[in-house]
Amino acid sequence: MRGQIFALLLVLAGPLALGGCASERASAPPQLASNHLPPPIQCVPFVREITGVEIYGDADTWWGAAAAKHYMRGSTPQVGAVLVLRATDRLRVGHIAAVRQIVNPREIRVTHSNWGGDDATRRLVHDAMPVLDVSPNNDWSQTRFWNNATKGWGAIYPAHGFIYPSKDTERRNVPVPNNIPTS
Repeated sequence: MRGQIFALLLVLAGPLALGGCASERASAPPQLASNHLPPPIQCVPFVREITGVEIYGDADTWWGAAAAKHYMRGSTPQVGAVLVLRATDRLRVGHIAAVRQIVNPREIRVTHSNWGGDDATRRLVHDAMPVLDVSPNNDWSQTRFWNNATKGWGAIYPAHGFIYPSKDTERRNVPVPNNIPTS
């Protein structure tokens, strides 16, 4: 039900949906891009909606906020957990994604939004995107995401790890809301 409501809000909000992986608090209304596409769907409210993890603020603040809110954190992926990427020059406010599937100890599939190198890809929800653990210690501290455009693995992104949903908010299937374009 929450997913359907979220999808309805996105359809109704259209161009008012916020972009980026920043918190939802915007100082000014977002502007339409020059090609008249609506702004990207932020990763933060999207992942919060599909996982039930009730953390607010920019993506790079989620790791610390999880400890303060008594969410368990770790370096082992679990379906329904939130993968938290660190802030970098390329990801100024970090990024988060929901773990959809465990392929093997070094590969998972995630569902997330506002990801890509151009306006078109950042406006999609990327469902079941492959992610590799490329860290030397097998601890998911360095990740690479599949790039559909190049048909290869993208840059290395440092990660904090995984935030595990509490039992009352756990969502095992990580549903994607209806009526959202997916890659």
